[in-house]
Amino acid sequence: MDFSYNGEIVLSDINLTIREHDFIAVIGPNGGGKSTLIRLILGLLKPDKGRIRVLGERPGKLTQALGYVPQNVHINDHFPITALDVVLMGCLGTGGRFGQSRRTRKECENDGLSALDRLGMARHASKKIGELSGGQRQRVFIARSLMTQPRLLFLDEPTASIDSRGQEDFLNLLEILNKDVAIVVVTHDLFAVSNYVKSVACVNHGLHYHSQEEIKGQMLETMYECSVEDACRVQVLAQVLPGAGYKDPGGADGNS
Repeated sequence: MDFSYNGEIVLSDINLTIREHDFIAVIGPNGGGKSTLIRLILGLLKPDKGRIRVLGERPGKLTQALGYVPQNVHINDHFPITALDVVLMGCLGTGGRFGQSRRTRKECENDGLSALDRLGMARHASKKIGELSGGQRQRVFIARSLMTQPRLLFLDEPTASIDSRGQEDFLNLLEILNKDVAIVVVTHDLFAVSNYVKSVACVNHGLHYHSQEEIKGQMLETMYECSVEDACRVQVLAQVLPGAGYKDPGGADGNS
C-alpha cells in the first residue's frame, strides 16, 4: 500500500497484518507516517495504491468495530460536561440521536457506567471533564471508544498526558483490555510499553514488523533509536547477529 500527500510520498510498500488480540506498538520519527497509517486503516484517508481490509471489509464500512482515541482530544476545560456525558457520545448514532444506536438513553447510560467502571472511573462519572487529570481523561476517552464494543482499538500517544507514576497503572489496564480487543498504540516511548506489547511496527515511510521475541534486550535498545535511517536498524542487526531470530513477515496481508 502506498500513500502520498501533495505529490510527496508519505508511506510506501506498506504490508501489515493486525491479528486478533494483538497489541502492537507503532514507533518511528515525527513525519514518518505513523498517524497517517492509522488514518488510512480507519478510512479517513484513501491509499494511492494497494488495498486495505478491516475485518474483511473496506475501511469505513465497519466503523463500530473500531475504537479510536486521537493524541489530542480538545474539550474546553470550562465546558460543563461530565465524564459520563463524554462516554455517552460513543452511543450516539450518525444522526446524533440515541435511537440511531438501537439503544435507549437508559440503556446507553447503563452501558456508559459499565464502561467507566471497567476503566476504574465509575466514581468519577459525575465529575466535570475539566476536573480530571490527564490519565483520568484518557480512561474516559477509552471508555467512550468502547461503547460500540470494538474489536480493534487505536490509541495515538495515550501516555503523553500521564505522569510516570500513572503510566504503569494505565498500561496494566490496557493489558487487561487486550484480552477482549486488539490494540494498536502509536508511541514515542517504546521502553514504557515494551513489557506489554506483543509486536512492534517501525514506520518511517516504509514499515518493518517485529514479533515479541525480537523486542527484548539489545534488540529493544536498537529499535528505540529507529528514526531517520532508510533501513530499520533492528532488521539489519537481526540479520547479522547469531540467533537473533529475525523473520521476514513476507506476504502478510490484512488491515493494511
